[in-house]
Amino acid sequence: MTSRNRTPLIFLATLLVGAPIALLFSWPQALGAQTAPLIAHALSFRALLAIGFGVSAAIAAAVALVRRRWGLAAGLALVLGAASLANGAVLLARGSSTSLPESELTVVTWNTYGTATAETIARLVRETGADVISLPETHAETAAEVARIVSLEGRAMNADTAHGATGYSEMPTSLLVADELGEYRMDAASGSTPALPSAVWVPVDGSGPTLVAAHPIPPLPGSIGDWRAGMEWIEERCADPEVILAGDLNATVDHLSAHLGACRDAATEAGGGAVGSWPSFAPSWMGSPIDHVLAGPAWDVRGAAVLTTFDDAGSDHRPVVAVLSRR
Repeated sequence: MTSRNRTPLIFLATLLVGAPIALLFSWPQALGAQTAPLIAHALSFRALLAIGFGVSAAIAAAVALVRRRWGLAAGLALVLGAASLANGAVLLARGSSTSLPESELTVVTWNTYGTATAETIARLVRETGADVISLPETHAETAAEVARIVSLEGRAMNADTAHGATGYSEMPTSLLVADELGEYRMDAASGSTPALPSAVWVPVDGSGPTLVAAHPIPPLPGSIGDWRAGMEWIEERCADPEVILAGDLNATVDHLSAHLGACRDAATEAGGGAVGSWPSFAPSWMGSPIDHVLAGPAWDVRGAAVLTTFDDAGSDHRPVVAVLSRR
């Protein structure tokens, strides 16, 4: 068989082999592979994936035209181009809206990296009008100081801090709740995500939302199992229709897709799910949306935004704001 006669077979074989690989890096949910190592990490940065696939497709197309390797190069150009378009389409569908209309409840989450000052966090509360603010990697002393500062400005808030199962964590998770929402207590029976502390707070009088400040461990080598267990813990919390869960979840909506239960991601619901909250030194279109506010079915999402105005505050994360109303 001549090389010209083999070209259609090579082209077809390239498509048959390349298409499943392109699918894995475009919509791995179809194969249940969104939390698999490597795929999970690559999926965190869809914009870079789209660009990388697009550049690779262009190179393959150039080789096909210049070297006349129509079978392999043209097949690769088609597969890589499709993967680039698929990732771009997902980003466009999730959107980049930053709408923050008036609503009855404003929820904010910000992983402060333990470096943002109480004054800066208080400014965030002031500028957003936060009723609830989830603060991963924020010490109890800092959270208490934030509550003191905003109370002097006429906004009474209560602070509490979760340290995980050991009772101590170098990276605790704090929560501030406005007095208008009533008194809250930590529900120890709900447990925590593995390795890093998360917690559930419930209204003392039984009236009001269930509040969750969450911080699952990232999917580092050796911690994939704990990362997945953290998402399962989130799924259990989302069985409560009143739940509002906010934090650095170290996962995008792709990773969380099988663990959201009845919850909805506020940013995605508001048309801004493609905006990256980490790392803060990268443009928001390039970053990874791993910080979330999730709302149970008792709540409607009115708007959401990732704030870039705190990029110089010392944290590698950006605050995420969601405005909700009772359904």
